[in-house]
Amino acid sequence: MGDDKSVDRRGFLKVAGAGAALAPATALAQKIDPPVQTHEAPARAAMDHAMAMPAPAAAKHDSLDGWLFFNPDEVSFVKAALDTLIPADPTGPGAVEAGCATYMDRQLSGAYGRGARLYMQGPFAEGTPQQGYQLPLTPADLIRAGIADVEAYALATRKARLRDLDAATRAAVLTEVDQGKAQLAHVPAGIWFNQFLNLTMEGYFGDPIYGGNKDKAAWKMIGFPGVPAMYADMIDEFRNKPYTGATRGIQDIA
Repeated sequence: MGDDKSVDRRGFLKVAGAGAALAPATALAQKIDPPVQTHEAPARAAMDHAMAMPAPAAAKHDSLDGWLFFNPDEVSFVKAALDTLIPADPTGPGAVEAGCATYMDRQLSGAYGRGARLYMQGPFAEGTPQQGYQLPLTPADLIRAGIADVEAYALATRKARLRDLDAATRAAVLTEVDQGKAQLAHVPAGIWFNQFLNLTMEGYFGDPIYGGNKDKAAWKMIGFPGVPAMYADMIDEFRNKPYTGATRGIQDIA
């Protein structure tokens, strides 16, 4: 989301995806690396804010029975943000088409979203770069509170919700959040953005069994064969050559 237009977005995605494609979804998602600089009182206020957010409402999903975590307004925000981070182009699908919203919804509705593998007992003081995630918010609470905060920021600075802004303005808003320039009421802007981006990348390049990477489109885009065990007998054939064989995921060998 930076201002350097010399960086090729698809080139970056190809490099990032090759390393992330097969990592377990929850393991990747636990890497909330940026240090959190926050105090206990504001963090507690953020947790209270997140808990006060409206409960998920029934909403029809394109391919599933319904959303497990997001309510309809959050779905609109998430899709607008995803379309800004990875829009569709002739090279490959966008994050929306790849099912990243479904991936996020499943992760946040489950054990990962509840912070099942995070220590959540405090104390919640300012952290150092070596201490990692220090908020009392579960990942689900962080994302939900941050969505509300970014929507409020967009309304205050652009007089419209993120979904109603044009692509360039959406990108400007998210860039300000990414760089920590946006003043969010309840969550650290940079921490929220990095977590949202991590989930986006996981959904885009992860195994389709987790809800994202629909039709293995991202793997096909970067020439990734899929589950390594299914590729072993093709290494010699495609050594130092673009891979053109079948792309297989966990469900294909289950």
